[in-house]
Amino acid sequence: MAFPQAALDDLRRRITAARWPDEIPGAGWTRGVPPAYLRELAAYWSDGFDWRRVEARLNAHPQLLTEVDGTALHLLHVPSPDPGAVPLLITHGWPGSVLEFLDVIGPLTDPAAHGATGPAFHLVLPTLPGFGLSGPTRRPGWNLTRTAEAWARIMRGLGYRRYLVQGGDLGAWVALTLAGADPAVAGAHVNFLVTPPSEEDDLSALDGRDIARLDRLGAFFTNGSGYMKVQSTRPQTIGYALTDSPVGLLAWAVEKYKEWSGCTDRPEEVIDRDDILANVTLTWLTATGGSSAHFYYETAEQMPGGPAAPPPPDVPLAVSVYPDDPAPPVRALAERRYPRIVQWREHPRGGHFASLEEPGAFVADLRDFAAALAARPSAARAGRRA
Repeated sequence: MAFPQAALDDLRRRITAARWPDEIPGAGWTRGVPPAYLRELAAYWSDGFDWRRVEARLNAHPQLLTEVDGTALHLLHVPSPDPGAVPLLITHGWPGSVLEFLDVIGPLTDPAAHGATGPAFHLVLPTLPGFGLSGPTRRPGWNLTRTAEAWARIMRGLGYRRYLVQGGDLGAWVALTLAGADPAVAGAHVNFLVTPPSEEDDLSALDGRDIARLDRLGAFFTNGSGYMKVQSTRPQTIGYALTDSPVGLLAWAVEKYKEWSGCTDRPEEVIDRDDILANVTLTWLTATGGSSAHFYYETAEQMPGGPAAPPPPDVPLAVSVYPDDPAPPVRALAERRYPRIVQWREHPRGGHFASLEEPGAFVADLRDFAAALAARPSAARAGRRA
């Protein structure tokens, strides 16, 4: 994969020619991304960020491009040198891509080479329909169910008869949907789980931390979900800005790295700015800002609490909780909906972007989950056809 130099030159030209909005003095981040911060980040994007280095890191891993239902889908397939490794499919979310997993590929596929012990994984990292190198999509209907069906076909095509799934953000809902639909899934791990209470839930037994988490969830839906409401109702309209203005795309994405991470003032405190810009650049170069927004439109009714939300999967489930996620789950409510939770980890730090903020914890949780499943007497062991 290599984008033409003309595309990178055009990106720099557009950044340099950007028109900047005025601001309310002293507003900081309260009304959105501050112009001073974004000007600084955009200047680095134009003059300091090295996209070719990102391409080289991505191209160091085996990639495939397949077609499902007339739509091209991109994936990384990185087998472990350990023949007994566990097949693991990881799905990214928005505004991310497979690039956010580059730092964990080595530790997951070859733990011994990274000074660790425990299970190794054969990794499959698909790109969501309409995102990055799987986009743009030009056909409707790519919701959670259809995406899960495509992932199941991909895993069968690769020869995996039993496998684990993992996901965060949108990827968590794909993982849960896939775990409920494909009998080949042996277990699911998520680092994002929304637990809105229902009318039947008795909240009187919840402690102060649980109530605070429900308050945060309510605040997110009230003040932090504007992006989701726009993308799930008018993706075509927002798509013009995201496709025509790199600075607009950068602001739309970097706001979430700020609000959903464990930083205090700038997302670069906890996430390398090159990792942020890598995901934004890939979206820009593939012109998938609008196309990825359409995924929200397609899946709106399948989100938690929606009329078509998939039922909980009947497989072992592991949940990693990071305190700075915008909607950390309440365990008591999660266990009522997902009765097969076998691993629940509360981490001391980190937010929504687990593999970027806390890659060590992300890897360790997956290893522990796989080891626990392998030790269960009734656990079906993952494997690959000879």
